[in-house]
Amino acid sequence: MPWIYLLLAGLFEIGFALGLKYSEGFTRLWPSVATVIAAGISLWLLTQALRTVPVGTGYAIWTGIGALGVAVLGIFLFGDSASPARLACIALIVSGVVGLKLVS
Repeated sequence: MPWIYLLLAGLFEIGFALGLKYSEGFTRLWPSVATVIAAGISLWLLTQALRTVPVGTGYAIWTGIGALGVAVLGIFLFGDSASPARLACIALIVSGVVGLKLVS
């Protein structure tokens, strides 16, 4: 169950980070509200996961899921660069997150 909490926390972390873009500096009410809610849920789920998952592993996986999700969605939603070097770096994040899960 803690790994499910961690995965869900990472997904809400993606929502939080994307919400920062859509809230336009917290000047738009509903995107700002959704962003704050996503951040709260993400942190709560992370704390539940960290009851049993080692803190270093849990935090690295949480931030890795967030970074990966935002990087990929940034390419599709905002036209961010999809250069080979950037995609290679995204692949490194994926391999790091998978590696941490396998050794934990």
